[in-house]
Amino acid sequence: MRGYVGPLSVRQFKGGQSNPTFELTTPTKRYVLRRKPPGMLLFSAHAVDREFEVISALHAQGFPVAQPLALCSDDRVLGSMFYVMERVDGRIFWDLKLPGLSPDERRAVYLAQVDALAALHRMTPDTVGLLSYGRPGNYFGRQVARWSKQYRASETRTRPAMDRLIAFLPSSLPTEGRARIVHGDYRLDNIIFSPTTPDILAVIDWELSTLGDPLADFSYLLLAWVLPATQRNGLAGADLEALGIPSLDEVLDRYVGAADVTVPPSFDWLHAYNLFRLAAICQGIAGRIREGTSVSTQAAAMADQVESLSDLAWTYAKRAGA
Repeated sequence: MRGYVGPLSVRQFKGGQSNPTFELTTPTKRYVLRRKPPGMLLFSAHAVDREFEVISALHAQGFPVAQPLALCSDDRVLGSMFYVMERVDGRIFWDLKLPGLSPDERRAVYLAQVDALAALHRMTPDTVGLLSYGRPGNYFGRQVARWSKQYRASETRTRPAMDRLIAFLPSSLPTEGRARIVHGDYRLDNIIFSPTTPDILAVIDWELSTLGDPLADFSYLLLAWVLPATQRNGLAGADLEALGIPSLDEVLDRYVGAADVTVPPSFDWLHAYNLFRLAAICQGIAGRIREGTSVSTQAAAMADQVESLSDLAWTYAKRAGA
């Protein structure tokens, strides 16, 4: 890499359920390295080369991502494919209630999150060089098939709600929206904010990104208002007005106005789909625990959520006509 000067020290970041991530420190600069995990992996998972492609395209457009620096596809170097990007210093909020912030600060953080997603979805894939980044059409059908397959590949025991969802979701697909770049895991703790302001410095973790219906991303963001506030990643039941956090309706209005999208009359199917997908991701983590390839100390807690997520998904599926 241009400007690199050793010696080099390496430290693995805590957290992260998928691709091991490391801080690289030199006397003059710090970098971040993301690599595919070792061992047997699910098909199409851990595509760090796709991460590198999408952040390269978005960085060129001025969208807030870490500057990509180098991609290495030669497994002989580190044992698996990896890429290096700049280190972005700032705040990551792990608790959606944003303890320690004032109500005005919380509101500003949430509105910045919504605005950045709308800005991403306003981009057309052809204008940013990502026209071949995903297959056009049948986005939800392909996603349901993918996560059903990956769930089955990592299944550790029978879960009736997941079995019912795998049967219901592909038979009730919604009308397809226009294809845009979707992040795939757009949530608050995948955003690095300025240390002192609500400005977004970088959206991170693009492993699940592709081309698809932007409402998939937006409805995934809305899960924060669906999951119970007793969880770190949930707001349902919290006093949002006192916290200063925008209501679901306010978030919906702001996104629609900025992204220029048409929303469905009901989000029930989308909530069912996103909860199912999140349950399948958590089951994949459980599978990696079983195989001994998990890279996070939080993996067991994530894997334990499969039951509650799939049960809640089925509740929304029934509302959607199951």
